Amino acid sequence: MESSRVGEGGGCGAPAGQLSELLARAQNGFEIDESILERLGTALMHQAELRSYRQRNELPRPLRCNTYRHIFLLADGSSLLLYELEHDAGPDERYLYEVYAEEAALDRAERRVHEWIGGSGPASEAEELPPWLAEELLLAMVPTQPRREYAAEDSPDHARRLLRRAENEDGPGEVVRELLQDARGHHISLITKPRRRGCGRDTTWCRFYEHAFLLEGGGEVSLWELEHNMTEGGRLVCEVYLDEAEAEVAADRHARAKGVEL
Repeated sequence: MESSRVGEGGGCGAPAGQLSELLARAQNGFEIDESILERLGTALMHQAELRSYRQRNELPRPLRCNTYRHIFLLADGSSLLLYELEHDAGPDERYLYEVYAEEAALDRAERRVHEWIGGSGPASEAEELPPWLAEELLLAMVPTQPRREYAAEDSPDHARRLLRRAENEDGPGEVVRELLQDARGHHISLITKPRRRGCGRDTTWCRFYEHAFLLEGGGEVSLWELEHNMTEGGRLVCEVYLDEAEAEVAADRHARAKGVEL
């Protein structure tokens, strides 16, 4: 169901540029609350995923409706989502765009567009991208070992905030905390591990990030962040591990506890 691309750093691919383009092409970009825009102004990374799609071919011309999820990783370590609706159900064949901060508002917009398109209504699981295709797209579009360009600003503070929000008791200890107090740079990478529970709105949120830190003398230390909603009530939490395999094991353990197949 998801294809993905990631942007960070400067230039048109930076989160600020991605946000500007998203709002500029949206017919209702002015509706996004200023408080949300202020938070998005601190984004360090942007990822866009295809959430669902629908196409109806039996009309005089094909009508299409795609929904994208834009995930912004913020400076405080949290994530913020915007939803983009793309469709050509207008009077001509050009695409029209709408953007929403709330899933409920997106649902209403999707229903409106699907009523215009007609037919069977909102996209069902059978109409969405098969997981095997989504995984191939993700692997093809995101480099598995991105080139690191260390950001030299506030790296010790980034390490402190990352470790402070971690909720797992078996995370990095005081030795690692002290070591990262002198970090000279840091780099965040989204790790290519698509995780989901089938297709549709009940998809399990599970993402992996590598936080690499450049130390005095040129050494490197990586912390592995697991962000997931496999909690009571679906609350989004952060866990941090010293080893990538530990993060994987933790994700699988949470999945088994929830009866979810990742």
